[in-house]
Amino acid sequence: MNYLFRIYRYDPKKDKEPYYMDYRLEVEPTERILDCLNRIRWEMDPTLSFRMSCAHGVCGSDGMKINGICGLACQKLVKDYSDGTITVDPLPNFPVVKDLIVDLESFFEKYRSVKPYLMTDEKEPEFERLQTIEERKIFDEAIRCILCACCSASCPVTETSEDFTGPAALLRSFRYLFDSRDKADKERIAMIDTPDGAHGCKAHGKCTEVCPKEIQVAKAIGKTKKKIYDFKKQKKS
Repeated sequence: MNYLFRIYRYDPKKDKEPYYMDYRLEVEPTERILDCLNRIRWEMDPTLSFRMSCAHGVCGSDGMKINGICGLACQKLVKDYSDGTITVDPLPNFPVVKDLIVDLESFFEKYRSVKPYLMTDEKEPEFERLQTIEERKIFDEAIRCILCACCSASCPVTETSEDFTGPAALLRSFRYLFDSRDKADKERIAMIDTPDGAHGCKAHGKCTEVCPKEIQVAKAIGKTKKKIYDFKKQKKS
């Protein structure tokens, strides 16, 4: 199969404007987009820049926009794109460092802002903090998040609001709000009970659509909003 790869190129140090460069490859249907990018870099153009690490959908390094949809290049197969042309762009909503590499500092800053770690004032146990299987199941899906940033890159709210906390950070907030071992509901709710926090989510659902781990991100944010409402209602009564 002969495919045309149209790849976004931009080096801020020397290019005035971004542009696309075309590369033609003979490919197998089962090759991944990441395999093709590696072949282009190894065999045709060593200046092409993109991130990768594990290449197995675990690290989240190779998030990019492929034919208009954000995803992991290591999870997408050539056979998923039948028209013979594959256009590859960097993740939207983030500054481009070079070609398909974007600066994710703002993404991780928002992630850190929700204090993504267990908080409790209870005495440290001798061995571990126990919880039942049922308690764990409540947030079990959210733990699959690999922080690839595809959700934030696809979110219409993130596109128009730099201050929006973003789906990945809100998902991590959900993970601790519903963890029976965490005892910081008041502090956690105060962090996201804002117009740019949980209430900034308009339930477009793009985060769920593109999540490589098939997490129901929008649903988790909806449950978070409900918890905020119940917490405030209980506080008033």
